Amino acid sequence: MFSFRLRRTLKLGIKSLWMHRLRSTLTTLGVIFGVSSVIAMLAIGEGASREAREQIARLGSRNIIVKTVRPPEEQKVTEQQLTIHEYGLTYADAERFRNSIPNVQVVVPNRLLSHRAFYRNRRVPVQVIGTVPWYPEIRTVDLRVGRFLSSIDMHHKRGVCVVDEKAASELFLLDDPLGRDIKMGEDYYRVVGIIGAQSIESSTETADNDAASVSDQGTANLGNVYVPLTTAKDRFGEVSQQGSTTGQSLEKVELQEIIIKVGTTDEVLLTRDVLQTLMERFHKKNDYQLVVPLELLRQAKRMTLIFSIVLGSIATISLLVGGIGIMNIMLATISERTREIGIRRALGAKKRDIMMQFLSETLLLTLAGGILGILLGSAVPFLVTHFSRMPTVITGSSLVLAFGISAMVGLFSGLYPAYRAANMDPIESLRHE
Repeated sequence: MFSFRLRRTLKLGIKSLWMHRLRSTLTTLGVIFGVSSVIAMLAIGEGASREAREQIARLGSRNIIVKTVRPPEEQKVTEQQLTIHEYGLTYADAERFRNSIPNVQVVVPNRLLSHRAFYRNRRVPVQVIGTVPWYPEIRTVDLRVGRFLSSIDMHHKRGVCVVDEKAASELFLLDDPLGRDIKMGEDYYRVVGIIGAQSIESSTETADNDAASVSDQGTANLGNVYVPLTTAKDRFGEVSQQGSTTGQSLEKVELQEIIIKVGTTDEVLLTRDVLQTLMERFHKKNDYQLVVPLELLRQAKRMTLIFSIVLGSIATISLLVGGIGIMNIMLATISERTREIGIRRALGAKKRDIMMQFLSETLLLTLAGGILGILLGSAVPFLVTHFSRMPTVITGSSLVLAFGISAMVGLFSGLYPAYRAANMDPIESLRHE
């Protein structure tokens, strides 16, 4: 009996909506756009936050990065005077970290320089990373061809290098990079390996004239080139010349960053405090910066939650506006069908029958709008990714959330109009023209 009554109610609701197709379609648009905006905005927010989390995670949750920064008191060049400024991390700091902190597993000192790499008639601005053979222990290195730097390269200061795919594609085009020689500065380096492209930002300014010219022209580095740390020290030196309209100065920086890897994530914050104490003791200048990827990752997760709540709330408002539109249309529909309601009541229809009829029409509108909104909302992120290259991620929770909100909006938008229709006086309804 109940199933028969439900089928009859749905059949009447569909018939009534079909008689006013244009009005029903326009009413549903508010729900469609509301649901699609919820899904699209959450997908864009999740994509951006996931990319940020992946970039931070690549730095290593058990790593602590100590970077060289120029002290504030040495930002200005002394007028008409050649001066030498020495600051930043040193090899002694790397030894101190290795010997003084018991839970440190790996210490990787790095030199980061901006240079131009030459191959035949092509030249490409790259970031030169002078590092050690155990660099892959603290950063994921996706070796595609050849090998990474070895201890023999380090000991003998060999002129070898490992390039990432981005730099290799820009320099060699269709040539096989392995075994080729590239020129940086006055020296040549033989390519012994190719790794997957990595994004590593330099923590310091340029350290030689070629680097300065790259920076002055505003050209971004198009890839990374890895050379032995001893080779970088021997060939590029540690002193760079910095100039301005008021004068010139020489700057001596031994290392641009030191990466420390500890045993577990529980030891990261404690080790950070020990490092801070050591740096304050041996560095009187404010020439360093501690970066803890674990803290950045936790902060990114909190920001993701806030970002998703804000975007979801903004999109939900559009759904509420669509619900108000549905309520307005249903109230107008009830006014038009007052005589129909009176006739049905006179023929024996109960209040719940009238209420279920109008509530079913509202739910049909919102559920249809919710389904179409999910289809549209799932297509929008793909279009955004295709045209803007912005990463987007559609999650199942966003689909359920959007559809659930649309159903709730439809339910609450239809309750008052249905209640009002069910409580009309049958006699007054029959007199309505």
